[in-house]
Amino acid sequence: MEAPFLINLGNQTKVPIISFSATSPLLDSLRSPYFIRATHDDSSQVHAIRAIIESFRWREVVPIYADNEFGEGILPYLVDAFQEINVRIRYRSAISLHFSDDQIKKELYKLMTMPTRVFIVHMLPDLGSRLFAIANEVGMMNKGYVWIVTNGIADLMSVMGESSLENMHGVLGVKTYFAGSKELMYLEARWRKRFGREELNNFACWAYDAATALALSIEEISNVNMRFNKTKTNTSREDIGTDLDDLGVSLSGPKLLQALSTVSFKGVAGRFQLKTGKLEAKTFKIINIEETGERTVGFWKSKVGLLKSLQVDQILYSSRRLRPIIWPGDTIFVPKGWEFPTNAKKLRIAVPKKDGFNNFVKVTKDENTNVPIVTGFCIDVFDMVMRQMPYAVSYEYIPFETPDGKPRGSYDEMVHNVFLGVFDGAVGDTTILANRSHYVDFALPYSETGVVFVVPVKDGKEKGEWVFLKPLTMELWLITAASFIYIGIMVWIFEFQADEDFKKQRIIDKISNVFYFSFSTLFFAHRRPSESFFTRVLVVVWCFVLLILTQSYTATLTSMLTVQELRPTVRHMDDLRKSGVNIGYQTGSFTFERLKQMRCDESRLKTYNSPEEMRELFLNKSSNGGIDAAFDEVAYIKLFMAKYCSEYSIIEPTFKADGFGFAFPLGSPLVSDISRQILNLTEGETMRAIENKWFLGEKHCLDSTTSDTPIQLDHHSFEALFLIVFVVSIILLLLMLASRRYQERQGKVSPNKPNDQANAAQEEVHEEGNVGDHIVEVDTTDFKDYAL
Repeated sequence: MEAPFLINLGNQTKVPIISFSATSPLLDSLRSPYFIRATHDDSSQVHAIRAIIESFRWREVVPIYADNEFGEGILPYLVDAFQEINVRIRYRSAISLHFSDDQIKKELYKLMTMPTRVFIVHMLPDLGSRLFAIANEVGMMNKGYVWIVTNGIADLMSVMGESSLENMHGVLGVKTYFAGSKELMYLEARWRKRFGREELNNFACWAYDAATALALSIEEISNVNMRFNKTKTNTSREDIGTDLDDLGVSLSGPKLLQALSTVSFKGVAGRFQLKTGKLEAKTFKIINIEETGERTVGFWKSKVGLLKSLQVDQILYSSRRLRPIIWPGDTIFVPKGWEFPTNAKKLRIAVPKKDGFNNFVKVTKDENTNVPIVTGFCIDVFDMVMRQMPYAVSYEYIPFETPDGKPRGSYDEMVHNVFLGVFDGAVGDTTILANRSHYVDFALPYSETGVVFVVPVKDGKEKGEWVFLKPLTMELWLITAASFIYIGIMVWIFEFQADEDFKKQRIIDKISNVFYFSFSTLFFAHRRPSESFFTRVLVVVWCFVLLILTQSYTATLTSMLTVQELRPTVRHMDDLRKSGVNIGYQTGSFTFERLKQMRCDESRLKTYNSPEEMRELFLNKSSNGGIDAAFDEVAYIKLFMAKYCSEYSIIEPTFKADGFGFAFPLGSPLVSDISRQILNLTEGETMRAIENKWFLGEKHCLDSTTSDTPIQLDHHSFEALFLIVFVVSIILLLLMLASRRYQERQGKVSPNKPNDQANAAQEEVHEEGNVGDHIVEVDTTDFKDYAL
């Protein structure tokens, strides 16, 4: 109350008002240029408090503050800081200076009934000592509680006394930090000499620096007129509310204000330099209060965060954690910050009422007491998770049903009731969806994920007059045919250089012989020996490729003609849309919206409540008002397939879904703890035992998922073989050309020589002839090289 009065007075008289003790951020709202804060305001420590909360991963806090301008000033900054790290302020506890001990005790008892165990105390030492004395009396300084005090208490602990320190054992504090300097050491020595044991606190240091800054500024404007203008102001009596009309306006005030805003020196509290009319805090000390005093456990530094030490090397390699802390209850184990009190009411957990798929959730009523009995896979998982929680949680299941026992609404409506506070959570086969996450927080999923189509199967044995073409894909047929033509061309080239009879044939005969030779290798029926060495090598490689290709073709065709296969009536969901058949979905499921997003005709969508109803719809088919496909989550489909896997199949694709999850209100700390227990459960054998209890039939049913296309041999399976043939043929061609070129250079063979020698030999034979027993001798010396 004093500060606004003086600030208003200084604003009207244009006299700078310098304060070293007014720390409330609310004073900034006065927007007076003549108010100078030679201290840190309380909002500067908010980031240090946030860093502590974030470091220990606490999700909820309760601020306890003095019910005055000092206490309320920090609240908006705390709220903003905690929102940035998704920490919820469950309740605000305002304690007045005029509260009796009984009133304070009543407020603390109220806090004990809440699950939050992290308290941030912002008040001055006189009220703080009363608060902690009563908290220790009612048992709130025991194991599991977390208390953090601001510098309103931490900076003035010397005035609280030893008894107050005993009551605050285990409390964390955020304290203003002044780096050691020669100026501070000199002032402390002078202080002890004059005042003895009385502590030199932070406010004394700020007062000393403020007086120094004022003296320097006065010296700078010593030549300015220091008098007041006695001109009467129009608003003095009305605004100030006192008889101060005789006060004038300072002639030197504006100059003094300018000098103060520019003064800069190294003071006992650090660098004194006013920015935006106040000092800025860059470092805070984190202390742990014990019975004998305080112990430093770390520091908070702007732009760095939490540190164990301010040494340069430790700043570079700091783990952003504090030193070991002694918590309330004299324990070193970090409190969880959240516990269910023994007198707290039971959590109301909503469970869906289902007419089918009761393996997941089943709601019945006791015949004698009419009390709901909830069982199922989801219930067993939740019960096991809650038994493994590190603290006891009391809860009860509330069926989401009407008074007459009918389902009360869809799963979205049940989740929305959790958001409205009707229920404290929802357990069951509730799928984690993006639109639902706007209203609740989900724990990690505990079931299989995905949404699929299931369709009936048919006899997959291949039939038809063109079945012999189906073992190979069209691409492989074309590549094989092209390979035969290529081999024929290469044989032509090789034989043309080696076989004289081949050269004399007509072009039609050449083509027919070459390609007959090439295609007859398919059946290994090539009887005519080749004259070229290169042809023989190529044929050997080609026959090896044909052997593999024909054997693979034979095996695939045999499988298609003889093996009994079950194949889906539809291979892809696009075929379902085009065919216009009816599609089934589970009543109340989100799959209805998914089908509409896939542009499925709503008139073609049918609902079912159980695997038996789904089976009946499949038997009726679309022509009789049934369905030819169903769209549902993998967990439900697996339950259906466990009974009818030989008659139905899952088709591709599989659509994304995050599986089943437990839902709780936004910001609930239960979510993180339950998620950890779900991970422990799913990674162990317990989850398998629960699954065997409710889905034992799945062990006897093979996975019936199928692909989009039948099994065929494609060109990718034989790429290496065709590549080998091509490479070998090219190498043989190059070797033939190189051999031919070498012989020409040796002069033994010319392009016309073979024909000339052959003609000469024929003429010699005709001249000498073969008369009677006379044997004609022909000199074949010149033919040796060519024959080889």
